[in-house]
Amino acid sequence: MSDKSQPADGPFFALPGHRVLTFQGRDAIAFSQAQFMNDVAALDAGQWQWNGWLTPKGRVIALFALLRRDEETLWLLLPDADPETLAARLRGFLFRSKVTITARDDLQVSGQFAHPVTAADSAAGNPESNGITLAADDAIELDMGGEGASRQLRISLATDADVDETAASRWQLADLEHGLPRLDDSQVEQWTPQQLSLERLRGFSIRKGCYPGQEIVARTHFLGKAKRGLALLEADAPVTVGADVIAADATLGRIVASASTGDRHVALAVLPLEHAASALSVDGQPVREASLKDGLAR
Repeated sequence: MSDKSQPADGPFFALPGHRVLTFQGRDAIAFSQAQFMNDVAALDAGQWQWNGWLTPKGRVIALFALLRRDEETLWLLLPDADPETLAARLRGFLFRSKVTITARDDLQVSGQFAHPVTAADSAAGNPESNGITLAADDAIELDMGGEGASRQLRISLATDADVDETAASRWQLADLEHGLPRLDDSQVEQWTPQQLSLERLRGFSIRKGCYPGQEIVARTHFLGKAKRGLALLEADAPVTVGADVIAADATLGRIVASASTGDRHVALAVLPLEHAASALSVDGQPVREASLKDGLAR
């Protein structure tokens, strides 16, 4: 964990959809390793990774950043999922595990379009970019920078971050451009990690051992059965989540997330990995495929 922090340009703004769930206790690591799709045990204290929780059928319940604070403490940063609902479901699997799961309503999550300490490493895919930076006021900061977007995220007890809806929308749009699906309730338990192309974020493990949905994930990987993946689409107007993507009068895929700011409108869709080049539309509106940006893997 780094204790370096540097001045940044512009104020932090609130990310109201982001919430924090904490795991505390001697079995926190073991419990999370058994439940979540990425290799929690591979993290050192002061590091973080993309991770998620799956159904037994391998469908994504929630995506999150998992922070290992110390040997008995994990924080889950939830961009979309409700922490109380997720905590209640997870507690059903605790049995005798010595873990306390708490939704931390006292913590505020905020963002800033600025160049944090590790942003240069992040753009190069340096694994050190998954370090947690400890700021002077005991806040923690994560490098969320990627290709073409310097960003840092802060978790703190402070409650004075600016409310800036435009900046928050830009943040979500940048998430989508880098291939981080922002799943609303309608898209929960609909997609496998491969269909969401979460390998781009190094968001799941196929070798760490058993976890809910692991058999589906591993079989898809080793048998080469992944036929669909994530695609970035651009449009001239907002795109509806859950809408069909149409090509040549037939359904090609579905919209899983969308974001807009000003005159920019983007969406993530699950489409066949191989499909003929043709005009695409959503709800009668033409859309264009674009390249996903790199640099958000951790």
